[in-house]
Amino acid sequence: MQIDWENLGFSYIKTPWRFVAKWKDGSWEQGSLTEDNMLHIHEGSPALHYGQQCFEGLKAYRRPDGGINLFRPDENSKRLNRSASRLRMPFVPEAMFIDAVNQVVKANQEFVPPYGTGATLYLRPLLIGVGENIGVAPAPEYLFIVFCMPVGSYFKGGLAPTNFIVSDYDRAAPNGTGAAKVGGNYAASLLPGYEAHERNFSDCIYLDPETHTKIEEVGSANFFGITAENEFVTPKSPSILPSITKYSLLYLAEHVLGLTPIEGDVYVDQLDRFTEAGACGTAAVISPIGGIQNGVSFHVFYSETEVGPTTRALYDELTGIQFGERPAPEGWIFDVPLD
Repeated sequence: MQIDWENLGFSYIKTPWRFVAKWKDGSWEQGSLTEDNMLHIHEGSPALHYGQQCFEGLKAYRRPDGGINLFRPDENSKRLNRSASRLRMPFVPEAMFIDAVNQVVKANQEFVPPYGTGATLYLRPLLIGVGENIGVAPAPEYLFIVFCMPVGSYFKGGLAPTNFIVSDYDRAAPNGTGAAKVGGNYAASLLPGYEAHERNFSDCIYLDPETHTKIEEVGSANFFGITAENEFVTPKSPSILPSITKYSLLYLAEHVLGLTPIEGDVYVDQLDRFTEAGACGTAAVISPIGGIQNGVSFHVFYSETEVGPTTRALYDELTGIQFGERPAPEGWIFDVPLD
């Protein structure tokens, strides 16, 4: 397969190997790699009818020396299990999770993009409820799957400002599943996202479902803003998916750039407090926000065409760590064993 590493989008590409394990009768089977990219499940599987499924997203990065890094996969494991707990699904042991990811990266290492292209290998761990069932109840069996594909930027243009629009729709309900990485949250975003794209915006800004006054998420990513007082501000809410990228940026903003990290309310009518803003997440990495449309008003941050200096510095520091160019805080980088 010939791949144009420099011009990859964010779309499915079949790679040779994926990992599959089954949970049955109270325990996980060992699991193994398979070349079959089709799942064969019972028609009564609760994943199909009642949304009993959750997933993760993480990346593998080619280092300058040819090795491969994983970025904080233990945090992905913890978040998967928090999602599983919310949906009454069995935990995937952390050692099993990381071993499965390592196996998939090693088996597909020729698809880890070369260093310097900016592209990565995206990994999708998936936990689904399967087996014979029709009532609203937890599944009798579960599958844990990890598959992968090489990807480029999630938003077109890479590290370039794009515009977003405040949505009238809610992403998640109060005390619902907003903090879990479950498919239902993303299904609910399809129509708002489509309507935003039809109006030439990159995606939606979702407000808090109780008062509709505070920013919660930016499409499928977390929001951050930079103030003139050198504060790194990001929303805090029980309805927000806790982004591993966001918490990494909170740390780097404080300990590397000397900013004041703040998790708190971000009121949509107070956007002028920010000199820069962005969306962040595993897929998006950092996507600078040029402007936000809120009703009839349109607020521009640093620029609609240029990346702000603090946003760029955060991006360079984060990606430098991920690709092995800069020193990482202890425990952030996992070296994939290739021998």
